[in-house]
Amino acid sequence: MTFQIKAIQTQDHSEISETVKKLWGNEIIVVHGEIFNTSTLEGLKAILDEQIIGFLHYQIRKKECEILTLASLEERQGVGSALIDAVEIIASEQGCRVLSVTTTNDNLHALGFYQRRGFHLAALYPGIVNASRKVKPTIPEIGDNNIPIRDELHLKINIP
Repeated sequence: MTFQIKAIQTQDHSEISETVKKLWGNEIIVVHGEIFNTSTLEGLKAILDEQIIGFLHYQIRKKECEILTLASLEERQGVGSALIDAVEIIASEQGCRVLSVTTTNDNLHALGFYQRRGFHLAALYPGIVNASRKVKPTIPEIGDNNIPIRDELHLKINIP
């Protein structure tokens, strides 16, 4: 499978927005108590035959680039890894020393995915998802693998 990684453009917003809504309920995501509207974030897309098959949103603050969303619509094809590689290059070019991501305690798939790519657990935020539900009530109580969603786990990798 040969796909390209490109920056998300204005004309991509409606298609990506629909996928974000399907995956996370609406365009608003809450990470570490902070509210983000995905339609206003910087991002990358993976394209195959003119179709978006994955995307990633990120923000850069000081020397850290944080991945805020990552979606691969073609699992086990290298889409997620390619998006991470591309955002790491952008982060490095902008002087970042760390690439980070936060996920919830139920997302065992993501935890394994990031750790296989060199990320390590950097912080645990017990119970923070309950506070996030006050802002975004659509966050489910029970998540993947029938695990109650309660906590956020923050993972990091150093950028060479």
